[in-house]
Amino acid sequence: MIQVKEFIDTDTVFAEKRANEFLAELNDDQVINICYGSMIKTATSGNTYQRSTILVIYKQHAEK
Repeated sequence: MIQVKEFIDTDTVFAEKRANEFLAELNDDQVINICYGSMIKTATSGNTYQRSTILVIYKQHAEK
């Protein structure tokens, strides 16, 4: 079965760290594609922050 999992930056957790932890649990042949997007978010204070989104498309092995 083909699955997708999305990782989005929050104020305290970065998408890259979580995506790498997830990918470490998969076999190489399970990964189909990885898509990355980045945007700039402006807070009410006027400060800007980069936010990232990572989408992992992978094959889920059938349970036996």
